[in-house]
Amino acid sequence: MSRLIGPAALALGLATLAPVLADSTGAHAAPTPDCATAFPVADLTDGQTVNGLTVSSGTTPEPFTGEVLGVLEDGIAPGLDMIMMRLDSPAIADAGGIWQGMSGSPVYDDATGDLIGAVAYGLAWGTTPVAGVTPFEDMDDYLAPPLAAKVEVTRAEARAISATGEVTTSQAEQGFRRLPVPMGISGVDVDRLAGADRKPYINRNATGIGRSNPAAADGDALVAGGNLAAALSLGDVTSAGVGTVTSVCDGRLVGFGHPMRFAGPTSYGLAAADAIYIQEDPLGVPFKLANIGELAGTITDDRLTGISGALGPVPEAIPFTSDLTFGTRHRVGETDVLVAESLAGIVFGGSVGNHDRVFDEIGRGSEVQTWMIEGTDATGAPFSVTYSDRYLANFDLAYEASYGLADVVWVLSRLAGVEITSVASIGDISRETDSYSVRKVEQKRRSGWVNVTKKAASIQAGRTLRLRVTLVSGTATTTVPVSLDIPKRLAGSRGSMAAIGGNEIYSEDIFEADTLEDVLAALEDSTRNDQVESDFRIGRGERKLRTSLVSEELDLVVDGAKFIDIRVK
Repeated sequence: MSRLIGPAALALGLATLAPVLADSTGAHAAPTPDCATAFPVADLTDGQTVNGLTVSSGTTPEPFTGEVLGVLEDGIAPGLDMIMMRLDSPAIADAGGIWQGMSGSPVYDDATGDLIGAVAYGLAWGTTPVAGVTPFEDMDDYLAPPLAAKVEVTRAEARAISATGEVTTSQAEQGFRRLPVPMGISGVDVDRLAGADRKPYINRNATGIGRSNPAAADGDALVAGGNLAAALSLGDVTSAGVGTVTSVCDGRLVGFGHPMRFAGPTSYGLAAADAIYIQEDPLGVPFKLANIGELAGTITDDRLTGISGALGPVPEAIPFTSDLTFGTRHRVGETDVLVAESLAGIVFGGSVGNHDRVFDEIGRGSEVQTWMIEGTDATGAPFSVTYSDRYLANFDLAYEASYGLADVVWVLSRLAGVEITSVASIGDISRETDSYSVRKVEQKRRSGWVNVTKKAASIQAGRTLRLRVTLVSGTATTTVPVSLDIPKRLAGSRGSMAAIGGNEIYSEDIFEADTLEDVLAALEDSTRNDQVESDFRIGRGERKLRTSLVSEELDLVVDGAKFIDIRVK
C-alpha cells in the first residue's frame, strides 16, 4: 500500500453566494438509514476496488466504480489523511470527471461493503476522474484542527497519480483542491449580484439554482449517495449549497466530506434536492444544477470533515418582505432567512430581484421607500426601527434603492447580542427622474430678500438670521426657509453656512456604530435625499457655534450645494 507523505489540505473557496416555510416541524417520510461501518484507512491497499453512489439527475443515487491509488498522509490536515481514488461511471465519463456537487458521495469497499469515505477533493489542475476522499472514520471528528491552505503533491506523488494516465506529472504536481459546493441563489439574476458594488455582504460569485419547492424532493430522498442541500434561505430568494449525503443513521446524517463555510456550530436548513443535470465546464470543474426540496431538519455542524445535521425540527426563520408598487404593477416577495449572518446579502438580493420583477428593467426612476427592522437587544428587550427615504437613479433604480436597508441590516447583524427577528420594506416606484438643485441662498433684510451666495450674510449678534435656499428643477422653483438665532457671544465673529442637498450627503456613521444605540442615533441624525441640510460653523474656541438644520421633506431629491460667508456684528 502506498503511503504518500504530504502536508495539509488545500482550502479553495466555496462558490459561495448566498417562501415562507410551509412546515416548521420538518415532518416527512423518514429516509432509509444505512448506519455504515467505517473501513479503516490503515487496511486500504493499492488497486483495491471500490464502488459508490451519487446523483447526476433526479433524486435516485446511481452507482460508480473505482480503485484506490494510495493514501496521502496528513493530506487534509495533521492526522487526517486523504485517500486518492480513480472513479468511473457513464455520468463521470460524460462530464469528463468528477463534478461540483459530488462532494459527500459515499465510497464503499467492494469486498466488505464498509464505507471508506466521501468524495471531497479534485485535482487542482482541472477536471479528471481522480478524487480525494475524506475517510469516513474521521467524519465524526469535529475536533479536527483548522483547514490548511493547500494540498501540495511531491514529484514522487505526482508520478503515482500520473500513472493512471488521466493527467501528466506536471499537472498532478499542482495538487488537490476541495471540490467546490455549487452554492446557488434564485430570485435574483446572478449577473445582477456580480455587477453590484463591492459590499462585504454581497456574494458576487453566486451561481443560479432552482427556487425552493417541497414537491422537488421529499425528505425520504436523503439517503446515502442522494442529494443534500444546506440552505441559507428559502422562498423568493433561495440560497443553498448542494452536495451529497455520505451516511444516515439514528436520525442524523453526514455529507460533503469537507466544510461548506467552515462555520462550526450552525443552523443551515437541511433539505433534499432534485438534480436537473451536470453542467459541463470546459474552463473549470463541471457542476450540478438542482432544485431545492422540502426542509427535513437542521444542519448543526459545518466542520473540517463535512457537514452534519439532525432530521426533524427545522431552523427558526427570519422573515424578509419586499412590497413594491409601480403603477398598476404590485408584488410582495417573501423570503425566510435561516442563517442570521447571511441576512444582509439575502435582503439585498431579494430587494434587487423584486425590483427587477416589478420595475421590469434596468433603468432610471425614483422611489419612496419605508422599511422596518425588528429584533431584540443584548438584554433580550425588543426594538423596532423604521426609516423612510426617497431614491433617484440615473442608471439602475434597483441597486440605488437596495443598498441602504442592506447596509443597516449588515451593521446590526454584527453587533454582539443583537438579534434581528424580521425585516420588511415597502416601496412606491415612479419614472420621475427630475431633481432639485441648490441655486442660491438669500438673506431677509429690511429691503427684502438679498442674494448672499457670492456675498457675506451680515447679522447683529442676539438677533435671528433669516435665510432661504432656492431650489430649481427645470422651470420649477421652490424655496426652503432657514432661521438661526445668533447668540450675543458671537459678536465680532465670522463663519459660514453650507446648504447641501440630501442626495449629496454620505455618512460613514452607520458603519462606525458599535452598539444598537449608535445605529439608532445615526439613523435619527441622517438627512433624507429629499431634504436640505444647512450646516453652520460660526466663531472659534469656546464661543463657537456648530449646528445643522434640516428642512422638511420635499417632493423631489435634492442635489448640489451652495456656501455663504457669515459676519456677526
